[in-house]
Amino acid sequence: METVEMNSVSLKRPRSEDDVANADEIKRQKILEKSKTGNDSGQSIETVTEPPEDMKNEIIPNEESEEQEEEELEDSDEDGDPESFADMMKHGLTESDVGITKFVSSHKGFSGILKERYSDFVVHEIGKDGRVSHLDDFSVPVDDEDPSEETFTVLSDEDKQRLEELQLFKNKETSVAIEVIEDTKEKRTVIHQAVKSLFPGLETKTEDRDGKKYIIAYHAAGKKALAKVRTATDPRKHSWPKSRGSYCHFVLYKENKDTMDAINVLSKFLRVKPNIFSYMGTKDKRAITVQEIAVLRITAQRLAHLNKCLMNFKLGNFSYKNHPLKLGELQGNHFTVVLRNITGTDDQIEQAMHSLREIGFINYYGMQRFGTTAVPTYQIGRAILQNNWNEVMDLILKPRPGAEKGYLVKCREEWAKTKDPAAALKKLPVKRCVEGQLLRGLLKYGMKNIISAFGIIPRNNRLMYIHSYQSYVWNNMVSKRIEEYGLRAVPGDLILKGATAVHIEEGDVDNYTIHDVVMPLPGFDVIYPKHKIGEAYKEMLVADNLDINNMRHKIRDYSLSGAYRKIIIRPQNVSWEVVAYDDPKIPLFTTDLDKLEGKPLPVLPTDGKFRALKMEFSLPPSTYATMAIREVLKMDTSIKNQTQLNTTWLR
Repeated sequence: METVEMNSVSLKRPRSEDDVANADEIKRQKILEKSKTGNDSGQSIETVTEPPEDMKNEIIPNEESEEQEEEELEDSDEDGDPESFADMMKHGLTESDVGITKFVSSHKGFSGILKERYSDFVVHEIGKDGRVSHLDDFSVPVDDEDPSEETFTVLSDEDKQRLEELQLFKNKETSVAIEVIEDTKEKRTVIHQAVKSLFPGLETKTEDRDGKKYIIAYHAAGKKALAKVRTATDPRKHSWPKSRGSYCHFVLYKENKDTMDAINVLSKFLRVKPNIFSYMGTKDKRAITVQEIAVLRITAQRLAHLNKCLMNFKLGNFSYKNHPLKLGELQGNHFTVVLRNITGTDDQIEQAMHSLREIGFINYYGMQRFGTTAVPTYQIGRAILQNNWNEVMDLILKPRPGAEKGYLVKCREEWAKTKDPAAALKKLPVKRCVEGQLLRGLLKYGMKNIISAFGIIPRNNRLMYIHSYQSYVWNNMVSKRIEEYGLRAVPGDLILKGATAVHIEEGDVDNYTIHDVVMPLPGFDVIYPKHKIGEAYKEMLVADNLDINNMRHKIRDYSLSGAYRKIIIRPQNVSWEVVAYDDPKIPLFTTDLDKLEGKPLPVLPTDGKFRALKMEFSLPPSTYATMAIREVLKMDTSIKNQTQLNTTWLR
């Protein structure tokens, strides 16, 4: 899904002793997280509850050795910190760069800190039935078909390591022998079950060797059998009860991990491919999030066992159903957000929150959509639509100022100097980033076939660029629309009747409000407003050497059909509370996990040093919580602006 996360938002906050002690770590994490923009397959680490228009779920299969190396690199800060984060981000985007310029409320803005702690931002998914996902039950559905609990503990770590290497053909052994220490039929049965359950594709038999009993694990039919049992359509070799739904649905509670990372971790622990998992939307990394996941033919018992060995994850609320989940099926997300160290008066806060509840906010695409580096994603999208493939290659690979990992900087420098894909690739230890994928494509197809080289990048990532351009146009046009006509419906505006857009006629204008008005993302299957803004769309695309009447691309993937988007969103279930606190590290509310573990509510002082605004609201799919928070604070949410305003805090 789409995603670059907006981390800590702060203004002029005095540093405590704890802040000073943790400043370097905070800065390091920010630099690493920001530099991921445009390089990862997951896109919105701010929660965008639905994939961008036309996007499909696509997961890159695990490449374990490369993935391990990548994780190590991401966890290290090998190049030190020669520049402050604020200095590095001075090359980034501001809101005005991507058309975010207007507010709908009249209150005076105030400052606060967003996501000072990732636990200050909690997201609960709202399913298509309107039910909010909560983790409140660890129990496992009772099923006589399930193996015993001993299945998960009978094998030693050494046995598991050897069996995994056998299963994945990582060594030359054709079998693994496990000695049965307590030789009983029951014990042997448990070991047989454990091997077959935990290592799909392996068969077992019992043998006598030198008077001792051994369980022998082996491949029944070589690599073909392994390939067969590890596909999404047939992931398990042993039988699955006919009375049981094929999909185990569960609630995933995660902290400080995005959805794609979480699924890759789960798949590695379960020894299955990630594509047997399905979900309705991707969620923030820097947050606590709760969402529903479905997995094909993995038992609830086996999933529940992961709770004993995974950090920052909890799985629960298990059930068996006959269907997977689909992207976009959700109704939205419910947010619980804490803005710390707020400066607003009680009156300002009341005005801001009443306005959010009654009027709403402009439904801009948030800064996450456009990247954080000196090369915005919409520029690459524009070059794709222009069919300017040399420009696409140059924008992705050329050196750029700002926050990036050291090896990416070296790779770009090598590219600028030699234009040699092989030489640039050697500078890049992490090959699965967009730059590495493009360079591999150029190496494979040659410099004269950039289109095919670019096609090596996963489809989601490629489409992210053109969706970013659509979002850039939409933001600019909505700002013009608000400036020209204000917060009222006018003749020539568009509204939706069912799925069809129609113009508001002069005689019907009193039947509609600003909350009914939609505006198009440019494409070949949309209509445009019949007033000044319709012409403004054409003028903007002409300036970008694009024809608004010809949005079909010779490569079908890059043909834009367009879509409609409401210009004002009014959040539902809005509530708020101002609380006092002394310790910036203390949580200001309890999470689902806290409640399950019986942790008490935090005890807060009545007259603390700091004040925080705790707010809750629900948003529909494909809307950005940061844009709602922007309307409350009246503050530019771009990382560039925040870091420049908060140099002291970030240093």
